[in-house]
Amino acid sequence: MLCVAGDLFYREGIRATGVDKIAADAGVAPTTLYRLFPSKDELVAAYTERAAELRRRAITDVVAADGRPAGERILALFEVLSAEVAPAAPECRGCTFLMVLTELPDDSLAAHRHAVAMKRWIRDTVRTLTAELPDEPNPDALADQLVLILDGYTASAQALGPGGPAAQARPLVERLLALGA
Repeated sequence: MLCVAGDLFYREGIRATGVDKIAADAGVAPTTLYRLFPSKDELVAAYTERAAELRRRAITDVVAADGRPAGERILALFEVLSAEVAPAAPECRGCTFLMVLTELPDDSLAAHRHAVAMKRWIRDTVRTLTAELPDEPNPDALADQLVLILDGYTASAQALGPGGPAAQARPLVERLLALGA
């Protein structure tokens, strides 16, 4: 049921997707859905939390300190995004967490807080990697630049497809990493 809700929220938007539609597509009665998630806000929070957990696992796996240089692990992070965006190109709507923040600007909502926490986690993860780069004079600034590229990648892929400006993300990252070396 959470997968169905997640697919609908991502494709059609959180506010545009009603609980009745989710229940119908999941093949359950709305009352069953409300037993599991007493409100739509709680369902959206669970969706955002699940999406964050899946993204954390994917990123953690590719950036693990396994003997590869930090630069290679940073590039691997961008490969994770490419793998997620390319197959979904016709339906790519961009970053799940930025979508949540756009649709739910109220920071008292759990989904909003989960999305902010995820964006912070990504930034912290990238900062950890840039701090490992030898001879990098400003790892914090480089991390912020890389996070901007990550967010720009998904936004551009949404609007212009993965073959548009988004295709320049990796070469741009490679250039930034070479400048620091």
